[in-house]
Amino acid sequence: MSANNIAIRAEGVSKVYRLGAKEEAEDALLKSVLNGLRSPFTNYRKYRSLYTFDDLDFDNPDANTDPNILWALRNVSFEVTEGEVVGIIGRNGAGKSTLLKILSKITPPARGRIEIRGRTSSLLEVGTGFHNELTGRENVYLNGTILGMRKKEVDRKFDEIVEFSGVEKFLDTPVKRYSSGMRVRLAFAVAAHLEPEILIIDEVLAVGDAAFQEKCLNKMQDVGSHGRTVFFVSHNMPAVSRLCSRVIMLSQGELVADGPSDRIVAQYLHEGTNTAAERHWPDAAKAPGGEVARLNSVRIKDENGVTTAAIDIRKPVGFEMTFEVLDDHYTLMPHFNLLNDEGVCCFSTFDLSPEWRRKRRPKGRYTATAWVPGNFLSEGGFFVNAAMITMEPQTIRQFYEREAVSFQVIDSMEGDSARGDWAREVTGVVRPLLDWDTEFQKA
Repeated sequence: MSANNIAIRAEGVSKVYRLGAKEEAEDALLKSVLNGLRSPFTNYRKYRSLYTFDDLDFDNPDANTDPNILWALRNVSFEVTEGEVVGIIGRNGAGKSTLLKILSKITPPARGRIEIRGRTSSLLEVGTGFHNELTGRENVYLNGTILGMRKKEVDRKFDEIVEFSGVEKFLDTPVKRYSSGMRVRLAFAVAAHLEPEILIIDEVLAVGDAAFQEKCLNKMQDVGSHGRTVFFVSHNMPAVSRLCSRVIMLSQGELVADGPSDRIVAQYLHEGTNTAAERHWPDAAKAPGGEVARLNSVRIKDENGVTTAAIDIRKPVGFEMTFEVLDDHYTLMPHFNLLNDEGVCCFSTFDLSPEWRRKRRPKGRYTATAWVPGNFLSEGGFFVNAAMITMEPQTIRQFYEREAVSFQVIDSMEGDSARGDWAREVTGVVRPLLDWDTEFQKA
């Protein structure tokens, strides 16, 4: 990676807070005023101890046992090249917002260094940098000035900013009378349209309605396509997958994964559940099943037979179960249920292959796969239930393993999936690419 095209470099960045420091500091300051002449050195040492961390081992954070120390970030290092669109994901408290505040120079790191090359525009909180008593119009120019823009540059972009924000009618109204949605629309419009080399966006877009969120995503994608760097923090995994080519995942202040968006997003989703793309039951005594059939394994595989947790929306995906037949006097029906991440059942599929339909299966091990074609499922997370029933001589459920495996469908937005050129949310539990016939008669 050439040093000349690096936009952001973080080296060993750590951020530490001492719990209760604010209250103690106020007490220490008061005492230092009252007793400054009597014990200046004692007060100085006490005040300094609240905000310095010389006693901490930054190379081995786990070695520090002080319960009043909170590690918001621990030795985070990465490099981002110019033009990359990078997603930052993680659970609440993972350190995402702290990292963005350090990158935006709002707060310094306790240890480590940040190098940023290029003008940075940040939107970390609703109305960041707005003055409540000024009008929307005045705040556009104020924000532009804060970002280092000349008045002529703001003039040139002004109409485009206002149109994007949708607050034309309230442009000469003080911002203190704006709703939170209006504030974030105007703030994002200013941040995204003043041509920063680096755009940093936190989860504040969640304040806007669905239509505006999609509008923002389209704008960020446009910013990235013009060679500018975008940092995007969100809990909206489909949005992260569509917008970002690379994702960094944080957990408890540490960088735990960094790579292609499909792989890291799938890892993040599986981290919060008890499921993965593959499960085995090696102990027959603990495996799901009855007296007739027993489940051995379930997995998600791609068209090449490789186990995967992330599937390109355009590619087929296979649900595979391996099971053992213990009694050869029954006709069996393996089946799967597919549920999306909202718990809605998308469909059920049964093994109706002629080889075994209405036929009793001899004892032995079987591997059955149901294939879902590409351009059929919608994007997002899915869970697969694996089940088996006997059909003859009587109907008996042998096993029903809920959420046996899970996977993520990724839409790369390259234009050849069912969404075509539509960049906004596509509703529905499935998204088939259908053939269209159009007849035309010239007027």
